[in-house]
Amino acid sequence: MIQVVVDDLAFLPSDAVVRPVTSRLDATTPAVRRLETVGGPAFVDRLHVHKELGIGSAVVTGGGDLPAEFVIHAVIRSETEPVSKEGVRQAWMSALRRAQEWEFARLTAPPLGIGAGNLPVEDAAEIMTTELRAHLARATFPADVSFVVETPEDREVFEAALKRSAVGLS
Repeated sequence: MIQVVVDDLAFLPSDAVVRPVTSRLDATTPAVRRLETVGGPAFVDRLHVHKELGIGSAVVTGGGDLPAEFVIHAVIRSETEPVSKEGVRQAWMSALRRAQEWEFARLTAPPLGIGAGNLPVEDAAEIMTTELRAHLARATFPADVSFVVETPEDREVFEAALKRSAVGLS
């Protein structure tokens, strides 16, 4: 099941939550930063890298005090490379591969790569829904995906993209 909900990502139960990050695992939006506050020290202590991660990669850590047991950190930008459609696509595909490898049945994810100076929500929705449909056509996990948005307008954008991606499969 795929659904779009207007809610706070930090408080939704799931097996894993996708967290868009920089190549140094820094949060990319205030909503994503709230995960650190709610996750507490057990979560934040895992957010250190010895070497910058590549754009498009994804790594899994424990969720600390979050209602999600695990967090999939999807790398969408670095200090020298801004957010791009291709970087978001690769990071989302990597996050979905981690969900399959770890057998996460329930996944929650915010729009990747949106915000001031980044992608419009329409682009994020098209990329994420299209890649999710393609992934689910060949994979068992995740079985349930919730796109978590902050406004009813963003929900409408994601729901419209989901409908278009379903048409593209038939």
